[in-house]
Amino acid sequence: MSFITNKTFTNPIMANGADPWMYRHVDGYYYFMVTLGDRLELYRSTSMTRVAEAPKTTIWLPPEEGAGSRELWAPEIHFVDGKWYIYYTASDGGGDASRKIYVLENGNVDPTKGVWKKKGSVNTALPGLDGTILEHGGKLYFMYAGYGHFPEYGSAIYAALMENPWTLKGPETLLTKPEYDWEKQGGMAINEGPCFLIRNGKVFLIYSASTTWSDDYALGMLTADEGSDLLNPESWSKSERPVFVKCPENGVYAPGHNSFTVSPDGNEDWIVYHAISVSEGGMEDRQPRMQKFGWTPDGNPDFGKPVASDTPCPLPSGEQ
Repeated sequence: MSFITNKTFTNPIMANGADPWMYRHVDGYYYFMVTLGDRLELYRSTSMTRVAEAPKTTIWLPPEEGAGSRELWAPEIHFVDGKWYIYYTASDGGGDASRKIYVLENGNVDPTKGVWKKKGSVNTALPGLDGTILEHGGKLYFMYAGYGHFPEYGSAIYAALMENPWTLKGPETLLTKPEYDWEKQGGMAINEGPCFLIRNGKVFLIYSASTTWSDDYALGMLTADEGSDLLNPESWSKSERPVFVKCPENGVYAPGHNSFTVSPDGNEDWIVYHAISVSEGGMEDRQPRMQKFGWTPDGNPDFGKPVASDTPCPLPSGEQ
């Protein structure tokens, strides 16, 4: 667990937890979720570094059996058109073929209260996981890691427009599939966990590559011009090398499945990700971590290296 003084904090911010999603809303609160497998819980806090110590609310319990009853993974909370939405992956326990992205809706101002209503599963063309949305240019995009080309690779990232926050319209486009060796580590070739940064006239799609249990799980990046057609694969350029990787000298392995947020005063950019603290530690050792990142002179994100556990880090600017 993290240790916090009045000026610093340490990673990890939580003893265990995969696929950390942190979202700062206009109400000044941070909303935080991690994969729990059998339920969805939501943390709400004015502090980034102490978010895991805040009260948590169990907001969803799945049905006892059937579709969406097992393997609740990678929950994300978003705010669209005055309502809250949570996207999460679930299956019926029968493996990848039954894996879908489900959507919950809540119209309450405080998403830890009110009623979460199930809107069903997103009508994706393929089974898959790690669904997320992007509001940009007056359009709502959905992106996810879809299965469909076994045994060539395990998953690739597809995009489509949305008619509403739970329904796709139009065709799906393949944006990135595993191509490089660093995307094929751990026994499967995988691209998953898409999320976004928009800055300096560009849209950056950051994704996770290789298997989450491999030391070499890492982040890759696609880049598009802000005004381009984001459903056109030709709009995107793919980095040939990963942009965030393991750091054995700091004792951090398999960094990935991240989200992005900003400091309380809005002046700093932060990456929130999970990592493994020992080599070959496996999925059970995944822990949420966070660190500030900067930008290169040509306007690209610079994530640096994963910070070692128990290293005092300055608190986010504006955090009390």
